[in-house]
Amino acid sequence: MKKMITICITGIILFTINNVSLAYDIEEEFTIEEIQENIIEASTNEEKQPQINSQAGLIFDRTSKKVLWEKGGYEKRAMASTTKIMTAIIVLENSNLTDIVEVSKKAAGTGGSRLGLKTGDKITIKDLLYGLMLRSGNDSAVALAEYVGGDVEGFSKLMNQKVKELGLKNTNFITPHGLDQEEHYTTAYELAQITDYALNNSKFRQIVGTKTYNITINGGVKTINNTNELLGNLHGVDGVKTGFTNNAGRCLVTSATRDGHQLIFVVLGANTKKIRTIDSTKLIEYAFSSYEYIDIEKLAKEEFQEWLEQSCRLQLDKKKQIEPQIILQKIEDEERYKPISKSMIKDIKVNIDYKEKFEVPILPNTVIGNLQVKVKDEILLNKNIIIENEIQKKDVKDYFIQILYNYSNYIQEQIKKF
Repeated sequence: MKKMITICITGIILFTINNVSLAYDIEEEFTIEEIQENIIEASTNEEKQPQINSQAGLIFDRTSKKVLWEKGGYEKRAMASTTKIMTAIIVLENSNLTDIVEVSKKAAGTGGSRLGLKTGDKITIKDLLYGLMLRSGNDSAVALAEYVGGDVEGFSKLMNQKVKELGLKNTNFITPHGLDQEEHYTTAYELAQITDYALNNSKFRQIVGTKTYNITINGGVKTINNTNELLGNLHGVDGVKTGFTNNAGRCLVTSATRDGHQLIFVVLGANTKKIRTIDSTKLIEYAFSSYEYIDIEKLAKEEFQEWLEQSCRLQLDKKKQIEPQIILQKIEDEERYKPISKSMIKDIKVNIDYKEKFEVPILPNTVIGNLQVKVKDEILLNKNIIIENEIQKKDVKDYFIQILYNYSNYIQEQIKKF
């Protein structure tokens, strides 16, 4: 009897432990109606600045690489399955999508959110990536890590090498899936930077922007759905990744594109999925309604041309050979559009400072001044004004040619009179 009781108690304990493990990092289902209700609740918020309940949040503009808003955006935090953004980067850059992976016992036994892989299953890298980013499969993460990095530790080294390449200072990876580890952390800001880098990869964009996908395991087809509740339900949302662990809370990295401009939104440490949805929606609606993209290149060139025609008063040595060709330093594509708070557009100013007096000769590409576009104390653009061509002194030969030229013009005028 005692033996039977012991066996039953042991079984209950093992069952409980197993279920606790599987409940760890699992996304619960969320109906479309609930999602839409949360979106409407967040969208009707009329606060000038977003107030979020999540522990950290951040808005990152991909065009200017500028943080538009943040709360706790630079604090180190657990990131849960948003880790898989970096996992996907490493896999995409170090493998072939058509390669077939045989799932190990360790990968198949990984707990938490799962694709449902079993030991010995055969599946392509491509389908594992969809399982990783849509279903948030921790088993997919380990299978990919073992194939690309040899083992989880080797793969983590690749992840941290990429961290160094990106110049990140407050991010460290221990696992490819993001289950809680003390030394596994990032910040909302650096997670946005990682996502910004990942979105440069067209295959990554395709995967995270997919709502439903059919994967093949051992020749059999399985349909999986994206855990990102905003994808397909909020205007402009086109990725990226959800996450949850007990330590990290509910997390969501979202990318959204409207009118050709893409922003990244990070929410970390939400207590519930509803809060995560509402907070993310608040940030998205705030960014697109409160900021306007200004064409800084157009503004700068218009002011420069007006200055050139009306205000430029260069005093050069009269013994110069040719007129100076004055140009504005090239404005790069990534410098062109800047997101400016609509309340601050009226404060945008263009300032031009330049040196008036010069002695010839003047070397090519000589800087003679500076153009700045500012909004209050923030410099939006800073470019040099340049004399592009070489200006030399006239010699005897030049004067003789000039005399001949003037005399020729005089003769032609006299001929026209007869």
